[in-house]
Amino acid sequence: MASKQSNKAENKAREKKLQVTYTTSSIGVEADQKQTVQRLGLRRLGQTVVKPDNAAVRGMLHKVRHLVTVVEVEG
Repeated sequence: MASKQSNKAENKAREKKLQVTYTTSSIGVEADQKQTVQRLGLRRLGQTVVKPDNAAVRGMLHKVRHLVTVVEVEG
């Protein structure tokens, strides 16, 4: 049993993350895209946040892909 728990902990530590940088202003884009940028935790141009790599975050990034730059990072 202990080995299963340690494997889960190792997998979680190796879990991929996404480094998201706000690169293009949201002036003139639709309101829902502005809200998506805010919900990603981005407030200022040039700001970078790290988010977990999951379907929900990927969907949000797809919606605002013209406003952000995304890089995959390890754990």
